[in-house]
Amino acid sequence: MAPLVHGFDPPERFVTGTVGPPGSRTFFLQARNGAKLVSVALEKQQVAALAERIDELLDEVMASDRNTAMIPAVAPLDLEDTDPLEQPIEEEFRAGTMTLSWDPDDERVVIEVFPFTEAAVVSPEQVDEDFEEPEPDEVLLVRIPAGLARAFVKRSEQVLEAGRPSCPFCGLPIDPDGHLCVRANGFKRRDP
Repeated sequence: MAPLVHGFDPPERFVTGTVGPPGSRTFFLQARNGAKLVSVALEKQQVAALAERIDELLDEVMASDRNTAMIPAVAPLDLEDTDPLEQPIEEEFRAGTMTLSWDPDDERVVIEVFPFTEAAVVSPEQVDEDFEEPEPDEVLLVRIPAGLARAFVKRSEQVLEAGRPSCPFCGLPIDPDGHLCVRANGFKRRDP
């Protein structure tokens, strides 16, 4: 059976955002076209990796392609999106594997997000074995122009930075009531 494809080519809106207070935020990718709204939960590290890789991909295309007029070096101001996630936020699935590519014919970044499944987790003993990833039940497929991709990266970076501040001594996040800093020999630091 073919997977259910939540396709957006291009979406009217494609953003990342969070729900909850810093320290216990849930991250979401959200795509919308008209009344069609899809929200996919993912980890903070996945948001960071996706944003970083999109930025690198666009830089690589700019460096290798002769016709780079369609690829902005930074996010265009008119495409910036600072609005909150749209309601209601109903999680379609939790993100697992994500793929990213450049379609030179349409000049679009192509993002595929597949659901997390326990069956796709490979243990250290299985690394050398032939492994076939199970067919997903559904997939989020988003195709966005380069300007919108740069705006997505900028917003993702802002969302990531909006969490708990980092300790200047050890780099770990500081909770509102402080944290036990490993660099302070177990003493609790409040305001660095």
